[in-house]
Amino acid sequence: MKYNFKRIEPKWQKAWEENKVFQAVDFSPKPKWYGLVEFPYPSGAGMHVGHIKAYSSIEILSRKRRMQGYNVLFPIGFDSFGLPAENYAIKTNTHPHDITEKNIRHFTEQLKSVGFSFDWDREFATSRKDYYHWTQWIFEKLFEHGLVFRSKTLVNYCPHCKVVLSNEDSQGGKCDICHNDVVQLSKDVWFLRITQYADKLLEGLDHVDYPESIKQQEISWIGKSTGAFVDFPLDGTDEKLEIYTTRCDTLFGVTFMVVAPEHPVLDKYKDRIKNWSDVEAYRQECAKKTEFERTQLVKDKTGVKIDGLAAVNPITGKKIPLFIADYVMMGYGTGAIMAVPAHDQRDYEFAKKFGMEIIQVIKGGDIEKEAYTGDGEMINSGFLNGLTNKKDSIEKMLEYLTEKGIGRKGVQYKMKDWAFNRQRYWGEPIPLIHCPKCGTVLVPENELPLELPPVKNFEPGTDGQSPLAKIPEFVNCTCPKCGGPAKRETDTMPQWAGSSWYFLRFCDPHNDKVFADRKKLEYWMPVDHYNGGMEHVTRHLLYSRFWHHFLYDIGEVNTPEPYAKRTYQGMILGADGEKMSKSKGNVIDPVDIVNEYGADTLRTYVMFMGDYASAAPWSDESVKGCRRFLDRVAGLTDIMTAEKEDPQIEADLHKTIKKVSDDIENMKFNTAIAALMTLLNEFTKAGSITKADLITFIKLLSPFAPHITEEMWQYIGMNPDGKTFLTVSEWPSYDEDKTRDAEKEIGVQVNGKVRASIRLAVDCPREEALSRGKAEPNVAKYLEGKTIVKEIYVPGRILNIVVK
Repeated sequence: MKYNFKRIEPKWQKAWEENKVFQAVDFSPKPKWYGLVEFPYPSGAGMHVGHIKAYSSIEILSRKRRMQGYNVLFPIGFDSFGLPAENYAIKTNTHPHDITEKNIRHFTEQLKSVGFSFDWDREFATSRKDYYHWTQWIFEKLFEHGLVFRSKTLVNYCPHCKVVLSNEDSQGGKCDICHNDVVQLSKDVWFLRITQYADKLLEGLDHVDYPESIKQQEISWIGKSTGAFVDFPLDGTDEKLEIYTTRCDTLFGVTFMVVAPEHPVLDKYKDRIKNWSDVEAYRQECAKKTEFERTQLVKDKTGVKIDGLAAVNPITGKKIPLFIADYVMMGYGTGAIMAVPAHDQRDYEFAKKFGMEIIQVIKGGDIEKEAYTGDGEMINSGFLNGLTNKKDSIEKMLEYLTEKGIGRKGVQYKMKDWAFNRQRYWGEPIPLIHCPKCGTVLVPENELPLELPPVKNFEPGTDGQSPLAKIPEFVNCTCPKCGGPAKRETDTMPQWAGSSWYFLRFCDPHNDKVFADRKKLEYWMPVDHYNGGMEHVTRHLLYSRFWHHFLYDIGEVNTPEPYAKRTYQGMILGADGEKMSKSKGNVIDPVDIVNEYGADTLRTYVMFMGDYASAAPWSDESVKGCRRFLDRVAGLTDIMTAEKEDPQIEADLHKTIKKVSDDIENMKFNTAIAALMTLLNEFTKAGSITKADLITFIKLLSPFAPHITEEMWQYIGMNPDGKTFLTVSEWPSYDEDKTRDAEKEIGVQVNGKVRASIRLAVDCPREEALSRGKAEPNVAKYLEGKTIVKEIYVPGRILNIVVK
């Protein structure tokens, strides 16, 4: 048989689709298996080779599970709201809806051309109203349960995209969409109280199968710490500045305090501040800096000492200076910190610059040169002096703070609440109404979805207002409570909203009564295996787990965690070893590979190119090598002439079944393919194989290269009716005994040096093994005239003759 991919690939893609081979069946008596990939954003650039690698792991597992008798749910949809589509629409003067639907059609064609076994009957897009109806419904439930609030805060604002961004969307001080610098603005923002779920999100990690690197990223982002809240009196007032510290044992070493430039205490006591003009000027400078710029550790320390206000160290009673500095943020902790310059390098550098006192309270290091950040004996610390255990020092200080009423034990999180609104058009309208009498009220549930109005002018305003604010017929409405005039919320939800629950909708994608039928959720959930990119660990994974935990708490879903197992793929680099980008000209279009070499070649190559979780460079030569491999596979039909099984081929086959089966489960796809290549070589050496041998081989290869193997299955008469597909045939099983070598080649050593090699039965008796070893001509030569001192034989491993 010849591998004519241009003919066979469309043929089998059509046959699978027409016969609904990949359709998941609700409530099937078969065991269920739900495999999920991060659904794509349908960009105008189309699918790239990274998508192929990202989806191939669950694709291969899905195909194997079907052959193992599972009822498989492997769905696909599109995460289609968000800034990229809107920015492109503005650039090309087209509507985001039209652009998005066009891109979805293009992505669909590309995904189908590669032969992914998605259940296309469950496809949806987050920007379609039958989906975002339920995104709005979940938002309303969050609101009803007090997890939505509005607050004025410093936000990350992208002047280029004209939108407020979350911390996750602006890491490193850059917009995640356009990569331009982000600035800080004071703005009223809707938040989701994700911090209320911090502990549940941490505890849930104990009950899921995630790689340790993923768990650690989530743990780090949440940033839970245990410490103490301590009150520092403001000298000459009734005011107390609350700080949070994880090292309350160092309170004796506090020599100054620092508050955020935005701290309200400054405005409250501005009449007492003698250098108010300096304070105001510094505040204005800080407003120009991004959060990233302000919190960098390696930078020049700036600040202003407040003349007219001082704090009091509550432990020593000593008056200490008060500063404002940009590295203290109102959004983190309390907006005020205590400074222990002897034991914190940032405080040390600040103290040196401004001539502040440095008091060492932990013995160690040389504080004339730098802060000492290690542990040691407490000194200059009153009742803590002499203690050498940090835990004991902290506990003793906590007792003192509690007893004196000047502090208390507390917990703090690095993670902030989720900024949940965007001042753009292409997103889910937030279903809230502002009434002058009733306050903020929800759009009635029976009026959902609150549809995005079809408008021509959807460009964002320069005043930070959403384009929806310019549409009177959308803005002006009636209050559902009092019937009076009211106004709609005009901000939209962030792109992360739709992707925070999409895995649930796949269980029941066409339901117009509820977001998903409870019985279907109980049948399908949790997701058995979810694969995605590491770049989404601190964003999508955290957000979606938060929404799911909330829905579990209110009784809407049946499992506390959405994903039982999570894995990730490594990046495909350009042939030059650099990250692929259009500017570098090293991007590989998967459609080009499909057109030139076939989908099976592309699928096989991306799984063979290296360890799945590691980055690997693209190689055109290796692509051609995979094509040659598949050509040789097709040629196996020409040697399917053996009448009876060759014992050695049978042993090789059983070893390969075990190897490929285990490697797929362990996501070692490259070594699974390597094992199939080795078996192909053994078949070729043998010169002939049985039909049963070929059937087993193509079944093992099928998840990787489904088109050619389906064609071979039919070619050898296994699909006479055109509907008996290899894709859902039974996965091969192996006999453990047959995976063990009957014979093994071992080296025959004389005085530890290998002089010959012989094949012996693994259970060959000692005397026979020694006799055969000594009979080898090159061994006999080294034994001649020598006295044998010792004979060592370990079956299957060592045969060593020691002589003198």
